Amino acid sequence: MKRTFGIVVLSFFTLTAAAQQLTYKPMNPFFGGDTFNYQFMLSSANAQNSFKDPAAAKPVVSTMDQFSERLKSQLLSQLSRQLFDNQIGGELKEGSFVLGNLSIEIYESGEGMVINMLNTESGEQTQIIVPSY
Repeated sequence: MKRTFGIVVLSFFTLTAAAQQLTYKPMNPFFGGDTFNYQFMLSSANAQNSFKDPAAAKPVVSTMDQFSERLKSQLLSQLSRQLFDNQIGGELKEGSFVLGNLSIEIYESGEGMVINMLNTESGEQTQIIVPSY
């Protein structure tokens, strides 16, 4: 009798068990979640990100170094201008010129003044066309 009573009580509890339908609601707003979760998701992803942007880590350059670099740049620019004026003259003339390992060819065409530059050491070529008006 005790056994049957235990089975009846056990079956009573199993019959009255209720279930609920499981629903899935995504957290990420890109997949249908609530848009208010966007800032939380972004800050959480940034906190877990271990990669550093190489462009963000700029070296600190002192004012003296900046001044030195600008001075060097101006001196090199002035030297190249003087070399160009000494070799070619004040204005561009047709012809071929050699400045170290740089070969320059200047000629007139239907499009305008054409300047071909060839680096004889590396084989790199550049063509500049100055249109004539």
